[in-house]
Amino acid sequence: MHLYSLPLYFILIGLILYTVLGGADFGAGLWQLTAGRGHEAERRRDHAHDALAPVWEANHVWLVFVLTVTWTAYPVVSGSVASTLSVPLFIAALGIIFRGTTYALGAGASEPHERRVIDSVFALSSILTPFALGTITGGIASGRVPVGNAAGDLWTSWVNPTSMLIGVLAVAIGGFLAAVYLCADAVRVGEPDLERWFRQRALASGVLAGALALGGLGVLRADSPTLYRGLVTGSGLPALVVSPLAGIATLLLVWLRRYGPGRASAALAVAAIVTGWALAQSPNFLPGLTVRQAAAPRDTLIAVTVAVLGGAVILFPSLSLLFSLVLRGRFDPGRLQGTGVPPVQAQRAAGKHGLAGRVTGALFLAGIGLLTVAGAEWAHALGVLCLAGFVVVGVYAVAPAEVAADSPGGPGAQRVPWRGGVPAVMAPAGRRHRVRCAEAPPGPTTGAASKAHGRPWPGAGASVGQDLYWVFRLK
Repeated sequence: MHLYSLPLYFILIGLILYTVLGGADFGAGLWQLTAGRGHEAERRRDHAHDALAPVWEANHVWLVFVLTVTWTAYPVVSGSVASTLSVPLFIAALGIIFRGTTYALGAGASEPHERRVIDSVFALSSILTPFALGTITGGIASGRVPVGNAAGDLWTSWVNPTSMLIGVLAVAIGGFLAAVYLCADAVRVGEPDLERWFRQRALASGVLAGALALGGLGVLRADSPTLYRGLVTGSGLPALVVSPLAGIATLLLVWLRRYGPGRASAALAVAAIVTGWALAQSPNFLPGLTVRQAAAPRDTLIAVTVAVLGGAVILFPSLSLLFSLVLRGRFDPGRLQGTGVPPVQAQRAAGKHGLAGRVTGALFLAGIGLLTVAGAEWAHALGVLCLAGFVVVGVYAVAPAEVAADSPGGPGAQRVPWRGGVPAVMAPAGRRHRVRCAEAPPGPTTGAASKAHGRPWPGAGASVGQDLYWVFRLK
């Protein structure tokens, strides 16, 4: 591994994360657009909105990251792409701005017609933005962005068969990812009807995305033969094999309603597509321009590497905590808050985290030293491995013990007394919650609970301290 190629690995990681996370963000807008009309349609839109609201801004961090590293480490590439592909870049930026605006305006909308307009703008921009980003990728991948300021054609550089194919594929992939993720969220919040609706869309969009990806090889063979050869017979072949296998596995897992592993396999299928493109195009960045030729001076590359890895100290633990809270339902409306971790477990966790903190510091110092002081290539490779380990161990070192403790059956459940035959707690419609009995339930509660909440309480006869689950569905 050479220093001049290291920022390219950062860019590739950022592209994969933006495609997997931001793509699902855009895909949710597609399902909001096709949700239909009426009360059930509003529930589908609300479910997608509730699932995305805590993380949509964090998902777009990766786009900013990719742009920043590119124009710092490879300024010639950044200038060439931005000038030749200025039109689709402007369209994509406009779509991102509109999506952010609709999130802000949606909180203050009170009239039904206002909500409809906001939802329509959000959904349309969620389709337009990934399509525009896909056409940009197609222009670069097909070799239509030459080196130089506005050296390529303003229109044919992104209005061409490869760009159109990748643009449509980007929309389909986003819809597939979003549907798989939203199935898992629907199960978590106890909405079986929403789970069924998104499951059907996940299966259909997965088949469509797979057909587009495999059928698109014919388009690449005719329009971008160099990229086609790199995928079919070159370095991109392993990724070309992994992607359909992971996609088929995802469809099978969704069919079996195994949404946790299905999320991971769906992400792998999409990540393999991005990786395959990068491998097929290597070592060229643009036509006639290799990665080594495009790289900034050594001092700049070292500064970028240190800045990225140093920023990872803050970014990765923060995002890890955010997504842990989201996947555990801590941002679900009406989510009960835990009471914390018992003292013994807290002491054990503190001891483990203290050791992890010391290991993290050692890996960070070793990585920085090997990258900046040593001159041998093997030392640079070892330094990268140390800094990668620093990020991984650092995530564990800073993870709050309370988050880990709030797992099913763990100590994070709230102890709730009973009032008149029902738990002394109210929850929003359709939300599943966990409580730990502070006192034994007074027996069957099919009277008051059924009348109040539309569904009998299943925890009758439980013992003190037992974890119980129920679903409130207000009439």
